[in-house]
Amino acid sequence: MIHSVVHSRVLTPGGDGPSVTSQESSGRRAAVTSGEGGDRPVVESSAWPGRLPARGLVDRMSAGRATLSRMRPALKPGLRWVWRDRDTLQIGIDSRRAIALSGMRAAVAVIGLLDGSRDRGQVIAAAADHGIQAEAADHVIALLTAAGTLCDFPASTMATLPDDARGRLASELATASLAHGDGDGGARVLARRQAAAIRVYGTGPIGACIASLLTASGIGRVVSVGPVADCPPSCSQVPQPPEAGDWPPATADPMGTPRMAPGGTPRMALGSGGQLPDLAVLVGLHDPELASALVRERVPHLAASASEAIGVVGPLVVPGQSACMRCLDLARTDRDPAWPLILAQLADREPHPAACDATLATAVGAQAASHALAFVDRATPASAVVNGTLELVLPDWQWRRRTWPPHHKCSCSRH
Repeated sequence: MIHSVVHSRVLTPGGDGPSVTSQESSGRRAAVTSGEGGDRPVVESSAWPGRLPARGLVDRMSAGRATLSRMRPALKPGLRWVWRDRDTLQIGIDSRRAIALSGMRAAVAVIGLLDGSRDRGQVIAAAADHGIQAEAADHVIALLTAAGTLCDFPASTMATLPDDARGRLASELATASLAHGDGDGGARVLARRQAAAIRVYGTGPIGACIASLLTASGIGRVVSVGPVADCPPSCSQVPQPPEAGDWPPATADPMGTPRMAPGGTPRMALGSGGQLPDLAVLVGLHDPELASALVRERVPHLAASASEAIGVVGPLVVPGQSACMRCLDLARTDRDPAWPLILAQLADREPHPAACDATLATAVGAQAASHALAFVDRATPASAVVNGTLELVLPDWQWRRRTWPPHHKCSCSRH
């Protein structure tokens, strides 16, 4: 079923002018009335924040008609168009993206002109060569822009990319434009990614997957660091219980986190050339010294690991704003007083072989990379892995979130 989202006034003789409707889906309904005097449509309410303007279809959707005249309108890449009937053109297939334009039989040539090679005035002029009135062509552009299916073609951004990168990053631009509802064709997102530096601490299948995905997604600098053990220590040997004089172990902090080495110097550098990364990704059993150094230097960092057939992504630590790694250890200690001793025994003891198969490693890597990209794209801590972790317990297929609020005994909020 299709319901009307925008009613337009008739633009062509006979009442067959273009108007737009949207595929009906949960959460995407809008109440519509005609504008004052019937000259402009007005959307009274909408469940699409940022996609449809609250009032004034053309004037309020950007900086006004002057902005429209400067844009080089293009249908957002990735949206296919099909005919619903002889008069109605549908743009987008899935109901969560699709809109439909009625009255398009005589104006369909406008769609073919929206490829980003012309500015708005040139599109209207070219439409006139196809016998389409300027008013009708202008209205089609306005309706498509308001519905979020047009973007300002990022010609300058594409021109700066090498030929191989232009083809490789085209899907990144298309996805960003659709997912975020941006009208710049994904140019701002790509600019943020190319300017970002991410440091991945940890090697192996998960670390390699994360680094590969971040590089393919346009991150400007991705550095992977961490030793690779040629012969991992065996975990089949039963560890000896601590002697009476060894309690608590020298490496265990009674608050639940291994103590930092004298001087507080992490074993791995935080950056290269004195420059800190925009984001760090800690893969596997993280180094507590490194995590503490990242908090002190206020470097956001994301944890990702998989063992015992369980994948975990998070938390994403935004120093001073969200729970850190030590907060999680303190919370675990509250629930299990033996956790500090357990944690101390895990240092430098990776299982071999790890109970993390190829599909689990890929799932964890992809999930971690997607949250890293979301942080870079929007620079906001509003994420499912802020004050929380996403966990996948095989053989289940569903990621589940666990909440980890900042711990009242942790000093991370003071950094």
